Amino acid sequence: MTATIAVVGASLAGLSAARALRARSFDGRLVVIGDEPHAPYDRPPLSKDLLAGTSTLEDVALGTAADEALDLEWRLGTAAVGLDPSTRSVRLSDGSEVRADGVVLATGARARRLPGTERLAGVHVLRTLDDALALRADLRAGRSLVVIGAGFIGAEVASTARGLGLDVTVVEALPVPLAGPLGAEMGAVCAGLHADHGTRLLTGTGVARLVGAPRVGAVELADGRRLPADVVVVGIGAVPNVEWLAGSGVPLADGVLTDARGATGLPGVVAVGDCAATWSAEAGRAVRSEHWTHALEQPATAVAALLGDEPSGPAPVPYFWSEQYGSRIQFAGSRRDGDAVRVLEGDPAERSFLAVYEREGRPVAVLGVDQPRLFTRWRRQLRAAEPAVP
Repeated sequence: MTATIAVVGASLAGLSAARALRARSFDGRLVVIGDEPHAPYDRPPLSKDLLAGTSTLEDVALGTAADEALDLEWRLGTAAVGLDPSTRSVRLSDGSEVRADGVVLATGARARRLPGTERLAGVHVLRTLDDALALRADLRAGRSLVVIGAGFIGAEVASTARGLGLDVTVVEALPVPLAGPLGAEMGAVCAGLHADHGTRLLTGTGVARLVGAPRVGAVELADGRRLPADVVVVGIGAVPNVEWLAGSGVPLADGVLTDARGATGLPGVVAVGDCAATWSAEAGRAVRSEHWTHALEQPATAVAALLGDEPSGPAPVPYFWSEQYGSRIQFAGSRRDGDAVRVLEGDPAERSFLAVYEREGRPVAVLGVDQPRLFTRWRRQLRAAEPAVP
């Protein structure tokens, strides 16, 4: 009898898992299930080139000619609504089910919304291809944009909108944007890119409400100020798509709880990508990594665990990048509060530098802004120092 593996999620992590399964000589039936009607596409361009109109739908497609030989059975436009742990049957929204010998959970996450704004015209989140196309149409017609949240998505949208000629204001509740991933000192440096390019950044203030109906006209802040807005983008984080797993026996806590290899504790079920929450000694809790490189690399380790194989090579070093106002921000490693930061090359004031984070005299992370060669060298050094996956 031919074995079947169901990959639930048809974005980068799901496609990477399917590729890894075939690379490990799994020759059984491989079903890829996705709730969106689109074939897998790349998300980073959604806030940049695709949003600006300088790339096409074909440009963001993830599928390659080599993928056609993977012999995948696609079930697109159909959401998973339940998982039977005893039979590993994935129930779908159209009433059908896929019975599998193994399951890869790759359902990702969705953008967090402001309550009560779902039907207010001119208010957007950015997570999917359809989100990007709808926002692009509004930006073309708009004059003023307010971005709520100064994380990477918010900053990239602000950068793109400035390039399109809009008046842009970014509102951030925290006193320093990006302080979580980069630390307060480097977060403040990178946040300076907004002022450098004419974007207004307001920090340390929350949003009270959005004003206007049926279309937004302004954002009212917690301190009473009102910011005119033709368009509003909400960039306040993401929620893992795991509600459908309730009652399945899969452990859940802000995502699917896994070990370092992606195993869930439920035999024959692993989780990958944005929906997977792995215990981090650095953070003292389970952490989801919502970055492109994690979705690309981590599925190979999870697939090895699913097939009962040994992983190959060291564990991937956490890595992410962002492109804002023509600058490329790159970060690798694991930073935590208390780490010392040293600038080894360039000048933060010039927005071109490389900084190394150290803990007890040992480098644990590196940040580069427009320093690609030096950053790549440091990233390799961090990777070489990482232990293998247990």
